[in-house]
Amino acid sequence: MDTKLTLNVDKNVIEQAKEYAKSHKISLSRLVESYLSSLNSKKDREIEITPLVKSLSGVIKLENDFNYKESYTDYLIEKYK
Repeated sequence: MDTKLTLNVDKNVIEQAKEYAKSHKISLSRLVESYLSSLNSKKDREIEITPLVKSLSGVIKLENDFNYKESYTDYLIEKYK
């Protein structure tokens, strides 16, 4: 059952949303409904960790102050010498 909803939205945002909906051949109402529906489905959905990923968890021990960005930068510098 569809129910009417009144919203106050910035005029520019509405115009952009209308253009987006038109270019994707969907009504603005359906676009909003789809977005609002996705908010609940994302919240309810749990991320499933596969057995392979579980088995790899904890394989590598790193120092607490390990800086992965610095390490990766060093790797790239060495690689492209």
